[in-house]
Amino acid sequence: MTEMQERFTAALHNTARAWRQALDRRLKYLGLSQASWLTIAVAARSPSPLSQSELADRLAVEGATMVAMIDRLVKAGFVVREPSSTDRRVKRIVLTPAGNELYQKVKAEAEAFRRESLRGVDQETLRIATEMLERLEEIVEAAR
Repeated sequence: MTEMQERFTAALHNTARAWRQALDRRLKYLGLSQASWLTIAVAARSPSPLSQSELADRLAVEGATMVAMIDRLVKAGFVVREPSSTDRRVKRIVLTPAGNELYQKVKAEAEAFRRESLRGVDQETLRIATEMLERLEEIVEAAR
């Protein structure tokens, strides 16, 4: 690996972690852990309800970890488990009205944070960086 590749890998990892941590600090007033608000955000952005295993996959956590997280979110009234219409063993995770309301707060804070953080980045640089990261994601996903 070249020095530039090492720098890129470290920068990618460190920036993603710092971004999540900064947003997490901003969302602390909601009383949610990073894992909780990320779970709610992923579930809310999905065009159709996800299964527990699909959520776990998207969040890169083990199934048992996801079950415990969903249990906490169910207890808090933010999500419910609904049976799948095609496989009775599968439960789909659906946001409740309280979960949707919470997601709107998370979304608004995330949008404000994104605007503030990217304010000094010109649009062409942002476009190039975004396209490069999207392409890298495709390459990594294809290698799975």
